[in-house]
Amino acid sequence: MVRIGVSGAAGKMGSRITALSREYEALRIGGAFERKGHKDVGRDIGTIIGGGELGVRLSGSIEEIIDSVDVIIDFTTVESTKENLRAASLKGKAMVIGTTGFSKDDLRVADPMLRGIPCVMASNMSLGVNLLLKVLQDVARALGEDYDIEIVEAHHRLKKDAPSGTALKMAQVIADALNRDLDEVAVYARKGLIGERTKKEIGIQTIRAGDIVGEHTVIFGGLGERIEITHKASSRDTFARGALKAALWLHGKPAGLYDMQDVLGLK
Repeated sequence: MVRIGVSGAAGKMGSRITALSREYEALRIGGAFERKGHKDVGRDIGTIIGGGELGVRLSGSIEEIIDSVDVIIDFTTVESTKENLRAASLKGKAMVIGTTGFSKDDLRVADPMLRGIPCVMASNMSLGVNLLLKVLQDVARALGEDYDIEIVEAHHRLKKDAPSGTALKMAQVIADALNRDLDEVAVYARKGLIGERTKKEIGIQTIRAGDIVGEHTVIFGGLGERIEITHKASSRDTFARGALKAALWLHGKPAGLYDMQDVLGLK
């Protein structure tokens, strides 16, 4: 039995992870926590998410639950995740991290901790997106330098980071396949008299509107034809189930930084 601790358990993603964990016989909720001072701290997490009591009270910090869990699942904010990572690192607890928006400096500082425990970190935990990443690599290599590449991503109006972590991962996979440095070729906005599109640039454009869960389209534009590859998520449950599968897979693994390609056996 793998005991999971859910960070941000009363939030949109945390509540779905908590609810869907009951689908897995090998998983149980060992702890659930929110930020200190959250209005629901002390209540049974089952009643908070709209189900029956689970016998687990919502805590106000990771320190209160960390000794009762094997794997911590975190889809919160960069700052909260960094704090939780420090706590997990000190205790040698495994983590599944779906938080996006980390800067390069954030990742540089966190890297020793990420590799010092068993950790799955991925910008998107859906099966479909991770299959798509593998397809994009193959398509980019096959098309080579003759096609212009644009990525368009759309999410709900409350999403704080842009572009999405998934769009950036897609761009990185394509850039690597074409031996390009993404920092040099990425174009995140266009306005005014910009001149002709350069041959090597990879455009990454952002839409924020309504309650869009997540949509990503990669366009390979050639002369006389266009290839468009799209993934649309209609529910957060696909990400929650991916995180739960990652927690099951991660339990008992040696320390190291893994991603969903490892979890799904796509490498």
